[in-house]
Amino acid sequence: MMNNIDVIKRLYQAFSEGDIDSVSALLDPSIEWIESDGIPYGGVFKGYEAVLNGVFAKIGAEWDNFTAHVDEFIDAGDIVVTLGTDSAIYKATGKKMIAPTASIWTLKNGKVVKFRQYIDTLAVVNAIG
Repeated sequence: MMNNIDVIKRLYQAFSEGDIDSVSALLDPSIEWIESDGIPYGGVFKGYEAVLNGVFAKIGAEWDNFTAHVDEFIDAGDIVVTLGTDSAIYKATGKKMIAPTASIWTLKNGKVVKFRQYIDTLAVVNAIG
């Protein structure tokens, strides 16, 4: 069985490969997903379908070359904190975004039950134009 850091590493890998089926397998169906206020997808999304449609689909539709690079994984038992950088090019403006991020992942029985992201919202807004 994977430990919690392994689960989050696998999730980032699957997301980077566009393997949404593997991502969904690592998320609890009733996940609570919280994106930082101040960006277009800011807010709370409850349930996997809400995350898929409210976050993942919009990122795919509006950004090119999206990457979430993690510099550090911090193990806190049922919580994993990731520190890193998101980068992408906003399709409508052609502007590149490079935004430091901190994410808090809460896991239960090997699945993510809650996600909370903190991101440099100014970097996102500047790319959007």
